[in-house]
Amino acid sequence: MNIVNCNYERHGGSILDILNDAIVNSTALYDYKPRSLDNMREWFALKSSQQFPVIGIEDETGRLLGFASYGIFRAWPAYKYSVEHSLYVHKEFRHQGIGRALLTQLIAVAMKQGRHILVGGIDVENNASIGLHESMGFVYAGTIKQAGYKFNRWLDVAFYQLILSTPDNPQDG
Repeated sequence: MNIVNCNYERHGGSILDILNDAIVNSTALYDYKPRSLDNMREWFALKSSQQFPVIGIEDETGRLLGFASYGIFRAWPAYKYSVEHSLYVHKEFRHQGIGRALLTQLIAVAMKQGRHILVGGIDVENNASIGLHESMGFVYAGTIKQAGYKFNRWLDVAFYQLILSTPDNPQDG
């Protein structure tokens, strides 16, 4: 397995497939409609313009097995050191350590970029993701009940956070 920095040209279609599977078949993503390649192009452009990573793991043939990224947690300036992350593993490769490898790499990048808190919003029934996050030092920070509605039922989202030792010299403004 190889850790790679993803880009639209090489990975856009694969990330789209992984996301659309999550949209259609799970509550890992609170969205209704599959996304398009145009959505992916815009998503990658936004990540790039804000210097947010998109990290992937490929097998020896170059197939993308999963990806992780982060973005703005809240849009006010004082939140600049906090980011909300996402992590998705292709359905054929779950429970093989790929999520752990992605999250480990994402934490390392966040520290390099001087981030202070990683936040994950996880459906309360996603025990695998909750277990992964807890095993990596994330702590439960609260639940918003009935935050989403999908598959004809209300969904609760639990928030987990990891406080990093960075940045070295945080500043206002």
